[in-house]
Amino acid sequence: MKFLRVLGSEIVLGTLVAVLSVFTAFASYQGSMADSKQNEHEIKAMQELNDGNAEYLTANQFIVYDYNMYDGWYVTDDEAKAAYYQDSYSEQLQASIAANPDDPFSSAYYDAMYATANDYFAQSDADFETAGQWDNRGDGLQLVVLFMALGLAFAAWASLLNSESNLRPVFAILAIAMAIVGVVAYLGVPAIAA
Repeated sequence: MKFLRVLGSEIVLGTLVAVLSVFTAFASYQGSMADSKQNEHEIKAMQELNDGNAEYLTANQFIVYDYNMYDGWYVTDDEAKAAYYQDSYSEQLQASIAANPDDPFSSAYYDAMYATANDYFAQSDADFETAGQWDNRGDGLQLVVLFMALGLAFAAWASLLNSESNLRPVFAILAIAMAIVGVVAYLGVPAIAA
């Protein structure tokens, strides 16, 4: 019983309040930084997705233009017009014709036309993935803040009770338990690979 009274002593409760306050603030700060990083990567991913969509639409327009020029070359009987059409091909179509004249609009052609857009899409996906990792970290840290705040509340409530109160050691034990659960939860918060 004397051990329980020690748990309810002013020094133990004061130490609990101080430690839990500092750890709550630390976890809260880290959670805010994780949320900031999440937002940063989401905004970057949205910008890249937007740029990728714009590049995709641009590539579509160039593909339509290449089809028009190729069709014009294919149906013309005039050498001057044929030269004009061939000179108007995109670099990607010219390279595709050089590589395989029987299949100028091969998958390699489309890969080349959409390369920039696909690069943006890949980077966007990577940034959305990183944002998700920061979100998971922030969620874990919020759970730590919850446990530490509960522990802080128990320690504060215990310190308000009369030193002879039987609830004072009970609240001190609950505060210690919440501190332990908070530390365990903090150790389980996912780290983000740099």
